[in-house]
Amino acid sequence: MMRTHTCGELRASDAGAQAVVCGWVETVRDHGGVLFVDVRDHTGMVQVVAHPEEAPDAFAVAEKARAEYVLRVHGEVRPRPDGTVNPDLPTGEVEIGVAGIEILARSEPLPFQLDESVVTDEGLRLRYRPLDLRRPRLQHTLRLRARVTAAARAALEAEGFVEVETPTLIRSTPEGARDFVVPSRLSPGEWYALPQSPQLYKQLLMVAGVDRYFQFARCWRDEDLRADRQPEFTQLDLEASFAEEEDVLTWVEAAVAAAFAAAGRGWEIELPLPRMAWQEAIDAYGSDKPDLRAGPAIVDISRVFAATEFNAFASTLEAGGAVRAWRLPRGGDRTRSQLDALVERAQELGAKGLVWMVVEEDGSLRSPVVKFLTEAEQDGIKTALEAEPGDLVLLAADLARLASHVLGQLRVELAAPRGHGADSGVAALWVVDFPLFEEGGDGGPAPAHHPFTHPNVEDLDRLESDPLSVRSRSYDLVANGLELGSGSVRIHTADVQERVFRILGLSEEDIHSRFGFLLDAFRYGVPPHAGFAVGWDRLVMILADEASIREVIAFPKTQTGADPLSGAPAALDAGQLGEVGVMLTPETTVRLTELEERRGRPHG
Repeated sequence: MMRTHTCGELRASDAGAQAVVCGWVETVRDHGGVLFVDVRDHTGMVQVVAHPEEAPDAFAVAEKARAEYVLRVHGEVRPRPDGTVNPDLPTGEVEIGVAGIEILARSEPLPFQLDESVVTDEGLRLRYRPLDLRRPRLQHTLRLRARVTAAARAALEAEGFVEVETPTLIRSTPEGARDFVVPSRLSPGEWYALPQSPQLYKQLLMVAGVDRYFQFARCWRDEDLRADRQPEFTQLDLEASFAEEEDVLTWVEAAVAAAFAAAGRGWEIELPLPRMAWQEAIDAYGSDKPDLRAGPAIVDISRVFAATEFNAFASTLEAGGAVRAWRLPRGGDRTRSQLDALVERAQELGAKGLVWMVVEEDGSLRSPVVKFLTEAEQDGIKTALEAEPGDLVLLAADLARLASHVLGQLRVELAAPRGHGADSGVAALWVVDFPLFEEGGDGGPAPAHHPFTHPNVEDLDRLESDPLSVRSRSYDLVANGLELGSGSVRIHTADVQERVFRILGLSEEDIHSRFGFLLDAFRYGVPPHAGFAVGWDRLVMILADEASIREVIAFPKTQTGADPLSGAPAALDAGQLGEVGVMLTPETTVRLTELEERRGRPHG
């Protein structure tokens, strides 16, 4: 056997046993001619001691060891001498008295230190990602991800779900983002797309009678990146026949709860999760991804100013707007410059202005606009917000949705906990009753989720006459201000699906050329079905208490979509392009040449 134990598993109970461990050198310390070598693997670290008199050959090898050399060590596990126990190390009560050492691999000096306390440029970390992944934190995260994935898989299998893989070379379909496209060598001029989600195929699996399907699916979207977004990502994707909203919500809750429980660290979520209508989320939190940890909700106080003589509020209400307010408990200790900065921030977010008020210890309000308000209006503000001495109150008068958006953003910036650790808790909920359509860039309807979401049955008669008022049978899972997943009851009849396609401006030719295979399948008996997709990277990001999903993905891209490790994306030579029938324009060729020269690589 290459090893009998891992480095982190040895304990006092192993004293007297012979052990063989393998790992990387963390440090080498010379204490009066005796070498102490800390050897590390993914389970932890153990101290090995090489004595020149006890094992001279092994000592000679240990003298050659340097940081990040790979060693194989064998010897006796023994208690550490009195006064040398390390209580901060799980293996701190024992050490290995070296009988033999073998250097399995040498290491050059590292491009950066692996010490977690040393801040290293992210680009450098990703360029040498295999080294970065040696850090204990990232080792823990990779195993955390594997553990919670296994738990969710087991929870779904217990409910009768079957794991099925779907294709990754498909036809391009409209799903809200740009497709990554792949040219076909065998069919010059024609292209595959990488799936933004397995949406159509999982619906076809319902037609096929699979009944309950899931997979941890790889998905691709060619869109601008953020801290919680990557061009390729993983989602826990599921679909079930003869299922409605309640069924899906119950199954997803069970899978997510199993993942939280498997993560340890005191994570718990109480089921069933609370639910909130989309309109309530927009009004009370300014977002369809509300972070419930960030204190009180936003309150509409327009009625307080129904007869106001304060022109800024009166004119807004006359124009059909609203006055909305939010209270920051114990936030009234801010300086005037800090309060002015909040006004500037509100204007950056699109507001005409912002009114601040501080509740004094005697219950009175301090604000530049107090002199324009009646005592009844001041009392109405405090009553509506349940304001107490020391609180800060922010008011925005504008279009209702804009006022809530501005206050909602300020609410998160001022009151939301930083990070997602177990100490700050997890506030998860369902947001339901989304609109089916939203206004698209061309002014016409666009899918709020995707074009396969079933309209609310009560709103079907308005589908063509007033599409923006139609609600959908969709639902989002939100936690700590992040959308963890989205799903819906699907359209399962060809006539409703064609009506939705026509509202989206697709011609009959477009419908049948792009979705004919789906509509054809709908001719042969389709069970009602519903599904969901959990953004697995984001879920693990919360459980690992990381600020970016790049920290929970083994080999992520940068925020520009580049892979510093492999150099992707990279140019192809003319021969490769010719095989797939692609020709670059002169402008593109010049740009690629300049880019490759900056990267220090010749352009083919």
